[in-house]
Amino acid sequence: MWMGIDLGTQSVRAVIASDSGKILGSGSAPLTGVRDGVRHEQLPDHWWTAVCAAARQALRDCPAPRALAVCSTSGTVLLTDRTGRPLTPALMYDDGRAGAEAVRARTPPAWALPKVMWLLAEYGGRDDGARVTHQADFVVARLAGHPLATDSSHALKTGYALEREDWPHGRLAGLGLPEGLFPPVVRPGRRIGTVGAAAAAETGIAVGTPVIAGMTDGCAAQIASGALTIGSWNAVLGTTLVLKGVTREPVTDPTGALYNHRAPDGNWLPGGASGAGGGALTAAFPGADPARLDEAAAAGGPGDVVAYPLAAHGERFPFLAPGAHGFLLGEPASDAEHWAALLTGVGLVERLCLDYLDLLGAPVRGPLTFTGGAVRSDHWNRLRTDILGRTVRIPHHTEPALGMAVLAAYGAGAAGTVHEAAGRMVRLRRTLHPDPARTARQLGPYLRLVDELERRGWLPAALAAHARTRTEHP
Repeated sequence: MWMGIDLGTQSVRAVIASDSGKILGSGSAPLTGVRDGVRHEQLPDHWWTAVCAAARQALRDCPAPRALAVCSTSGTVLLTDRTGRPLTPALMYDDGRAGAEAVRARTPPAWALPKVMWLLAEYGGRDDGARVTHQADFVVARLAGHPLATDSSHALKTGYALEREDWPHGRLAGLGLPEGLFPPVVRPGRRIGTVGAAAAAETGIAVGTPVIAGMTDGCAAQIASGALTIGSWNAVLGTTLVLKGVTREPVTDPTGALYNHRAPDGNWLPGGASGAGGGALTAAFPGADPARLDEAAAAGGPGDVVAYPLAAHGERFPFLAPGAHGFLLGEPASDAEHWAALLTGVGLVERLCLDYLDLLGAPVRGPLTFTGGAVRSDHWNRLRTDILGRTVRIPHHTEPALGMAVLAAYGAGAAGTVHEAAGRMVRLRRTLHPDPARTARQLGPYLRLVDELERRGWLPAALAAHARTRTEHP
């Protein structure tokens, strides 16, 4: 039995999975925070309370796990003292108050590094033994009873140099960040500690259970998808769209829209997050019944309206455009046509993301997996498959907590590689194949969207040209 814990934005999720990937127990507990404009904070002690509740639910009717791993939101950070006690609230990944620090650090505002700079300026701590602590770090410290090493996946957005596998202390010192602020780092999948007596009493997890270094939630979802061979990709579609793949070497992107995580086996996990996604549907149709609108959209067939379905202002991938916003080309004649245009628009952006990866030289012709909340829609799955013109796999269980259970199995020595562990534990639900005729019908809307994005000055000319070429020579 293997336990995976996922620290999300709105809840904590824990699962117990067998060696064959069967979910034997699960539990969840809600999380709340403070949102006020660009401010988004949570109290770390609330994470721990939720972990205890979710773990006890998961273990209700299950044997004790042999090991566990924890994932969390990428870029969420706080300062603790040397014992792990919080010195500050946690700034969530989308807290926007560190804009000036991001300019100084030359990173996106969503990264943890500028947030650390902001926290030090706001709360102090340089001379008080403060320590940078990511969301997952705080929880594993409570599990063990003392701070543990962080993993390189969570450390990436705090400035950790993955290729050198070290903190760039010279650069960090130039930003006013002393060397003692940063924790030791290990690769994901390494054993970093064991569950202590106090945590066992609160969570129900047995004393001595190995704690395995985890990864960020996006990487955890990729493990849960089983997309771990070179050239494979996982498209996670929920509120927004995230694409992550596997390569032998890091993929260099001069714009910074794409970045690379390091896999436990030493391969690289390049990926990017688009602002397009299901959030645009929720904004346009609050409180609607997606299944009913899917049925109406399918009955209506392809329309003439083309949508750029941006969930919020600004685009991050496959191009950087802070001023970008969603739009419609044409006027929908009905809710069904509007809904269909938004569904199609997400697939068109997904195709543009893959074209950009191809432009950067990434191998993109390997297996493609769909995960995320959107896979509940069979209509949307088939529509995206046809737009992309490639075979797609959909696993049974795709939640990040399962990915951490897989990583726990690997870290405890139950498999030689993470890929082998996932091969046993990730179950495939279905495989979809594109209809060539429907794929051909989507080329016109795709080219209209590419033309309009370039005309507005958001889409770089080189990517626009490459996207057009790929419609002729896919």
